Amino acid sequence: MKQLSKILTCLVMLAVLISGALTPAFAKDKDEEILRRISFKSIGAGALSLLVWPGIGQAINSQDGEKVLTHAVLGLIPPYRFWSCYDAAVDREGGYWKGRI
Repeated sequence: MKQLSKILTCLVMLAVLISGALTPAFAKDKDEEILRRISFKSIGAGALSLLVWPGIGQAINSQDGEKVLTHAVLGLIPPYRFWSCYDAAVDREGGYWKGRI
């Protein structure tokens, strides 16, 4: 019974993530003034960065190896997962620290 409730909870969380992606959204990078379209692929990449390990989402979005490695190492700090999730969900190019974060 507990396993069923965990599965249902995960399905509800996935449904909420997908429903947010149904309407087109845009994210603006403050430094580089780049508009990137949030897509189903980037939403999935963000979910993987949050739930599995930071850096996976950046790899899915075809970011530089340095950025993927930086996100994976900084994933040891638990709050960083949320930043990595956002970064992957908006498919943000570049960023701080020579484009790694």
